[in-house]
Amino acid sequence: MRRALFAALALAFAIAAPGQAQERRGGEPGDFDFYVLALSWSSGFCELGGAEKARRQCAPGAGHGFVVHGLWPQFERGFPTECGPAGRTPSRSALDAARGVFPEEGLARYEWRKHGTCAGGSPTDYFADVKRARAAVAIPKPFVAPKEPQTWAPIDIERAFVAANPGLRADHMSVQCKRGVLEEVRICFTKDLRGFRPCPEVNRNACRTREIMVPPPL
Repeated sequence: MRRALFAALALAFAIAAPGQAQERRGGEPGDFDFYVLALSWSSGFCELGGAEKARRQCAPGAGHGFVVHGLWPQFERGFPTECGPAGRTPSRSALDAARGVFPEEGLARYEWRKHGTCAGGSPTDYFADVKRARAAVAIPKPFVAPKEPQTWAPIDIERAFVAANPGLRADHMSVQCKRGVLEEVRICFTKDLRGFRPCPEVNRNACRTREIMVPPPL
């Protein structure tokens, strides 16, 4: 009885914990409020343990800067995952169309299964939307093929993206970090991908460290 009570309290705390976006597995494809485009800083991802998961992306000389991590359907609070019929997989032609958008095909497959199935279209539709969202974001010049390590305040990374992208505001995005290293930048789009939009929960979960390291591309 006591164990069951502690488990229930732990679950209630997890649900109520401020700033924690809750995953809602399953659901109706197409039922969401907006998109988040997650752009991973590749060398930061690799330094933070990603090299064990993505050997090609993290190979010496790969030269990746910001790469697409994913395009994620979101609710105002929380986000859906793994929607629709199980086992639906992208065709070879759909994956070929996604080439160059994601750094590795394995990531494209994973992102379709976890997030793309919630978008409401086919794999081809989803990968086309990923490409469209990525094309709508200009990468600030200091992050285009830097040669040396950089140190940035998260707020200054936001300002750099705002300056490079008309219509983008600081409350439309968040900078993510881990162990003092830039991990990714998340940018919020309207559901039709026609523009940026505020996303309080995403913005609230941003990196709060005063300064973070931005390692150069591998």
